[in-house]
Amino acid sequence: MSACRHVSPGYPERSAMLTVFVGLLASTGLRSGEARRLDRADVDLGEGVLHIRKTKFRKDRLVPIHTTTLAALRRYVRHRDTVFPVPKDCAFFLTSRGSRLSSAGLSSAFGAACKLAGLDGVRPHDLRHRFAVTRLAAWHRDRADVQACLPLLATYLGHSRYTGHYTKVILDFARCRL
Repeated sequence: MSACRHVSPGYPERSAMLTVFVGLLASTGLRSGEARRLDRADVDLGEGVLHIRKTKFRKDRLVPIHTTTLAALRRYVRHRDTVFPVPKDCAFFLTSRGSRLSSAGLSSAFGAACKLAGLDGVRPHDLRHRFAVTRLAAWHRDRADVQACLPLLATYLGHSRYTGHYTKVILDFARCRL
């Protein structure tokens, strides 16, 4: 997150957007494309809920967000709306030019932040996997019935089934525990 704040010192809007964008991915497990496609109307800053439209499986879902994530989104909106008082785009996350963040733009900015942080080979999607593994680890620590909780995680992440996801997450979890 610190590295995100130092990307493109000449364009503070880029750093502000990237920091909140990466924080949102890490705290919600959203796919980067889902976050990039968020429109202003999809983010309910009053209730703390995101309306994710047209997911990988062409379904919509509601994603509640943590209060700290909500606070960060509210700060970003105040900054964004000061810089771009008349929006050119309905996108929630705007580039330094005031347009929707593209896949290539995210890749470039995220890569620059990873380079500053000394992290090679990390992709935005890795934050999704980390989110899932962290949730499983918390359930395991709390001695919850992880098998019973998996459908909840699958629904939150927007999966239609959890079997394939379960296998991937368990393997990742096992690697983290070794």
